[in-house]
Amino acid sequence: MERDSAFINIPYDPAYRDHFVAYIAAVSAFGLTPRATLELTGGERRLDRIFQLISECRYSFHDMSMVALDRKRPVTPRFNMPFELGLVIGWQKAAPANHNWFVFEAQAHRLQKSLSDLNGTDPFVYGATPVGILREIGNALARHDVKPTAQQMKAMFDALIEDFIPGMMRETGASSVFEPRPFSELVVMARNLAQSVVPGL
Repeated sequence: MERDSAFINIPYDPAYRDHFVAYIAAVSAFGLTPRATLELTGGERRLDRIFQLISECRYSFHDMSMVALDRKRPVTPRFNMPFELGLVIGWQKAAPANHNWFVFEAQAHRLQKSLSDLNGTDPFVYGATPVGILREIGNALARHDVKPTAQQMKAMFDALIEDFIPGMMRETGASSVFEPRPFSELVVMARNLAQSVVPGL
């Protein structure tokens, strides 16, 4: 298991772009390598690759805040996020592993209704803002050896959003950060920023 990896489970939706970048910035600030299903390419069965990816990570962050119907036709809810959280929980129950998972929500108490089987699990409620995500990842990883400040994480997030992403999108020709190459570029840049901003990395 790669002890320095963190699986990010978030809706790949334009409305969550800044949230996604906040997760990448925050976990990188703690010296972890962000991982996501965006990096999975090739012909192997997708479910097998998702499980392999999760099993290689020391941590996973599961954002359960998208409960509305998808805007694209056919209008449907999205089940990927709770499904991947279920994979992690089932894996731990069947074969306990050294893996820490955290549930994130934008609104307090909503998880009790949307995913009542998790009653008894306290989600990290971030208030639907990227800054809230930075704060709550800091709370989730409070016992981690690396302890970036809120200001350091925010500086990394701002640098990615304002300075890096616009040029990177032009250079890659991508239409969204939710594509394999932009994700890879973001991870590299976030890790470089962390090494320059957070002492000890």
